[in-house]
Amino acid sequence: MRIGITCYPTFGGSGIVATELGIELAQRGHEVHFISYANPIRLDPENERIHYHEVEVSSYPLFQFPPYTLALASRMAEVAELYDLDLLHVHYAIPHSIAASLARQMLAPKPLPFITTLHGTDITLVGAERSYFRITKFSIEQSDGITAVSHYLRQKTIEVFGIQQEIRVIPNFINCFRYKPDPTRPAEPKRLVHISNFRPVKRPLDCIRILQRVLESVEVELWMIGDGPERGPAEALARELGVEKHVEFLGKQARVERFLAQAHVLLLPSALESFGLAALEAMACGVPPVATRVGGLPELITHGVDGFLEPVGEIDAHAARVIELLTNQELYQRVAAAARNTAVTRYCSSHIIPLYERLYEEIRDRCC
Repeated sequence: MRIGITCYPTFGGSGIVATELGIELAQRGHEVHFISYANPIRLDPENERIHYHEVEVSSYPLFQFPPYTLALASRMAEVAELYDLDLLHVHYAIPHSIAASLARQMLAPKPLPFITTLHGTDITLVGAERSYFRITKFSIEQSDGITAVSHYLRQKTIEVFGIQQEIRVIPNFINCFRYKPDPTRPAEPKRLVHISNFRPVKRPLDCIRILQRVLESVEVELWMIGDGPERGPAEALARELGVEKHVEFLGKQARVERFLAQAHVLLLPSALESFGLAALEAMACGVPPVATRVGGLPELITHGVDGFLEPVGEIDAHAARVIELLTNQELYQRVAAAARNTAVTRYCSSHIIPLYERLYEEIRDRCC
């Protein structure tokens, strides 16, 4: 099939999943066209079946804000017509699904079905705001197919927007051949790792506080991967608590699997996660997650089996789980093996990509 994919080309989970999906589809023989304002971070430029089409937004004095949605819709229509796309697959509802709807109207009567994948904050945060509520609901309902990355997010979408159409749950996935344990990982030093966009909902400051508690019992270091508004406060808190020598802020990294495979425990103290991609990436590397019991995380992590789930903000509880893992070798090996097994048996791309392929075929056959 010839598939157009639109996403935010950044380090956020929706952009990463969309990019990895395109790469996997191209490897399976599909022709994939990415349409966005920048080249997605993890996009493989060497695969001849992957194409990138930049959306150019003119800066005109009349516009206080450049009309990206309109430029995106025009570019979608152009690419769809030029390359005879079978469908569009947009990730994150606003503004991508409304742009796809406009592109479809521009090409009528020629069909251009589109699928919207909901990732989390497009529903729980942005879409729920009063100024975006109606347009988010409308754009989702205009979609020919809707998917959500977890059962939690599906239910939340129904509750918030009253969507009557089918919302198919297709979870996030991992390339189990790229994300895997490193048998050469040294036993020391023990490393904790946190990966996020450093926004308040990710609670990166809790990682610093957890580190302080863990250091009372175990010598560890913490890798903080990513960037965002909470990075400065996290660095300041590390100095305030006197643990700055045990923390390394590594910034944004395109190949996080290299770091995860060298870590021992993932810290994910988020206030909300619709799925928890960072946890899955860590689990595939055999790194147990210590996370929060929120959103879609209980669908991914079975408490006490392949990771641990604790209440949001319970620093002592999170630290106790980390200490338990790092001081009980038998427990650690069991949980790490189970984490890898969960990733391989339930979330490998070989299991998930065919679900998208079947959906594409259904939508194409129904609409065309």
